Amino acid sequence: MPGTQKVGESGRLFVRGGDGSETRTFIDGMLVLDAYSPSAPNTPSRGRFLPFMFKGTSFSTGGYSAEYGQALSSALVLNSKDIAEMNQTDIGILSVGADVAHTQVWDRASLTGKVQYTNVHPYFELVNQKVDWKKPPVSLESSAAYRQKVGKEGLFKFFGNFNNTTFSMYNHSILDPSIKIKYDLDNTYGYGNATFQQPLNSNWFLRTGVSYSFNSNAAAFDEKPLNETERGIHAKAVVEHSVSDQLELRFGGELIDRNYSASRYNELTDATESLTFSEPLAVAFAEAEFYASNHFVAKLGGRFENNYLNQQASVDPRISLAYKPGKVGQFSLALGTFRQSSQNQYLRINNQLQEEKADHLILNYQILKDRKTFRIETYYKKYDQLVKYKDGNPFQLLNDGYGNAKGIELFWRDNETIKNVDYWVSYSYLDTKRNYLNFPTSAIPSFASTHNFSFVYKHFITAMKTQVGFTYSYSSGRTYFNPNKSMDEFNKDKTASYQDLSANISYLPKSNLILYLSCTNLLGRDNIFGYQYSTVPDTNGVYPSQPIRQTAPRFIFLGVFITLSKNKSVNQLPNL
Repeated sequence: MPGTQKVGESGRLFVRGGDGSETRTFIDGMLVLDAYSPSAPNTPSRGRFLPFMFKGTSFSTGGYSAEYGQALSSALVLNSKDIAEMNQTDIGILSVGADVAHTQVWDRASLTGKVQYTNVHPYFELVNQKVDWKKPPVSLESSAAYRQKVGKEGLFKFFGNFNNTTFSMYNHSILDPSIKIKYDLDNTYGYGNATFQQPLNSNWFLRTGVSYSFNSNAAAFDEKPLNETERGIHAKAVVEHSVSDQLELRFGGELIDRNYSASRYNELTDATESLTFSEPLAVAFAEAEFYASNHFVAKLGGRFENNYLNQQASVDPRISLAYKPGKVGQFSLALGTFRQSSQNQYLRINNQLQEEKADHLILNYQILKDRKTFRIETYYKKYDQLVKYKDGNPFQLLNDGYGNAKGIELFWRDNETIKNVDYWVSYSYLDTKRNYLNFPTSAIPSFASTHNFSFVYKHFITAMKTQVGFTYSYSSGRTYFNPNKSMDEFNKDKTASYQDLSANISYLPKSNLILYLSCTNLLGRDNIFGYQYSTVPDTNGVYPSQPIRQTAPRFIFLGVFITLSKNKSVNQLPNL
């Protein structure tokens, strides 16, 4: 999608000059902490949640509703499925593991559960990796979803997810690759939410929910323990009121309470050191949506937050306008203030850091007609109160950082012109600079690409019951700092461009059987995401480096998916 970019060594969502931590995930309106699985250094992480649990996704690259907070750049809203319609068992046999799911349906309720086991060791034995694994990642994941009708129109939902991931690897010294240090990680994660929605009458609607997140990393660096745990509770209530055909109101409140602890072994003192903090936030929000006519809509809102950790209170206004001059085509304008608590690695050093802040201004024009979509969007984003090292010291943190991001995006999608073909093209131009963390001056951050382009093509071959797809992605080079140069040239060097041509194919030999095959980077391009430099120079006074590459030239995935249910009819291939 336009506005996003490929950061292959991370795998997270990087949006409009924001890093991966600035995108927050919500499931049925409830906040998710730690939405990505852990990963080894410079290897991509995976999303924790299985896609089959959700019926829809709303991905906002800025200017989103006052209902959603603690996200500087974007909000990824996942809506879980409602009550299932049939008993069904799904079995997946994968090149990297296996999974099984079952759905049981009753008169007014349904229960779905899934267990997935992933072990990449056999695959890594066949395909050489550029990571020195002692024990490649192994994970066991389970998900459950219970749905229950309440009364005539009420609906109760429960969603739960549990995951355990372990791996062990060796990090090699850049100065002397024969020196290696073992890194072990055992991650345990749990998430659950319960939501309830109920029309109170023809004009009032109630939504409530509560969620709990748990994430524990038991790590060891060179056999020395380094552990961290985060727990979070989110409770929210929202009331929607239809005042008239022209005016809709939405207001509510929420409580977010995070508890974090970290510990490590200090060899000098022969003792375990611990750091902890607790961050409760009380929030109130309200929005009014006014339909002035069939051609003009305005939404005005605001979000109040009180952070009890740093004793900071804030009010963030949000405004969006939409104007439709004719039968097709619509102009939209959105502006507002968004804020987010500093990352845990900084708050554990200074828990009085203020929340980081971003102001969004977005102008959009979109046409939807005959299964075609055209969108052009320009934006400006101003950052303030970013975390900054005082005099370059990472243990003295301030909120003196700042920055901005501006750009333009184009998107075209057409699934009508060519029979059985769906394709889209997106392009993003990004101009961004920051002065934060250890930056000596304003500079382009190393995760940002100026130009990003992608072309996606899907073709359904009816006679063969087959769907083929191709994706081509391009990102211009990313900046990095070469310590062998002066600070005046900070982040002035750039990598070569990132390019990837990937393909996939799905085949239905039977109505309840799917064979799926995909391959990334078909042409085997050696994409480099940046460079790591040694912290000490060699005997010649030069800091040696090593490139940050893909862990392998390609990734090949093969899956066999079997569905056992009473309904055997299949109209089309799933969107894999």
